[in-house]
Amino acid sequence: MFTCPATDDFFRSRIDQMIDLRHPLAVLSSRMPWQEIEARVAHLLVRKAHAGQAMPDLDLFGEKPQRQAAASKAGRPRVALRIMVSLLYLKHAFNESDEGVVDRWGETPTWQFFSGQAYFEHQRPCDATTLVKFRQLLGEEGVEELLAQTINVALEIKLIKPQELTRVIVDSTVQHKAIAHPTDSRLLETARVKLVEAAKGAGIDLKQTFAKEGKELGRKAARIVAQSGQRKAVDGQPKLYAWHAPEVDCISKGKAKRISEQERKLLRRRQAIEPIIGHLKADHRMGRCHLKGEQGDRLHAVLCAAGYNIKWLLRMIARKGVTFLTTILLCLQQASTQGRSWLAAVMGMRSWAADGRSTLANRLTFGAGRLSQA
Repeated sequence: MFTCPATDDFFRSRIDQMIDLRHPLAVLSSRMPWQEIEARVAHLLVRKAHAGQAMPDLDLFGEKPQRQAAASKAGRPRVALRIMVSLLYLKHAFNESDEGVVDRWGETPTWQFFSGQAYFEHQRPCDATTLVKFRQLLGEEGVEELLAQTINVALEIKLIKPQELTRVIVDSTVQHKAIAHPTDSRLLETARVKLVEAAKGAGIDLKQTFAKEGKELGRKAARIVAQSGQRKAVDGQPKLYAWHAPEVDCISKGKAKRISEQERKLLRRRQAIEPIIGHLKADHRMGRCHLKGEQGDRLHAVLCAAGYNIKWLLRMIARKGVTFLTTILLCLQQASTQGRSWLAAVMGMRSWAADGRSTLANRLTFGAGRLSQA
């Protein structure tokens, strides 16, 4: 392995020496307002004392390092906030699960560069369950801030015009919950199993658990439910479809009929949203929500939209291309944020300057085709 003059580690080279800085994700990394994002969501991660007072030295990812020579009781070291935010962006932009995004992060240098890493680390940044806790602490306020910042980036790099945000087009869709097909027989069988488990946990010796009878009764109950499928809930109470997700409801779709001609013209604009909803469900994990509770449903929908915006930004950056001068500015900006000299940044550009693209046209502008090959 060669030694890079721009690194402090003799045995490793920096990630910006390993990847093509013209990659759309690398370009987007330099345009995202990471410091502003961290400043706006940092207050949501502060732990609370038992008296309800904020403790600035503690957050979700552990206690800050102590100067004195005392054993720390913080446990594992905390994960950088930018890494956690990047994992949420990357998960929904590339249709990954919590387990998949942390595994793929340890194998993809471009993802680590997007997360602010200086050196490549062939390991997972955190456990998959840490993302669950991080989402819960962010809440609706935090995920809405992540979504808003993706729109601000599109405005800053002039991919959309401010006039395009003056009118909002709304269309409704159904976000499916990750539950089995709701039948009363399955709910009754689940309730029987839970009662048997609770009795065994309490030390009660049951004479009969009705395990064999439950299967036969389940088949008979399914037939009864099929015959009376049009019945309504008793006394206006919402019907239970799943024990672990009682907030799930079944709705019927309908179209507006008594509307004016102007409203009818605006209604046709909903056709522009339907393909976006299809992409959200097929490519950004909105097809089925695996998060728990009503809050999980709301967080999931907003994060899917943020992931869609990230993928849209990558496509637009690849379509516009990156100019030769912009690439130099990206290298210099990366060097300044990491505390390196400009000479080291210029030395770091040798990898892509000598990659065979020696003609003047290729030096000035690299289009989407070149980006797709890189």
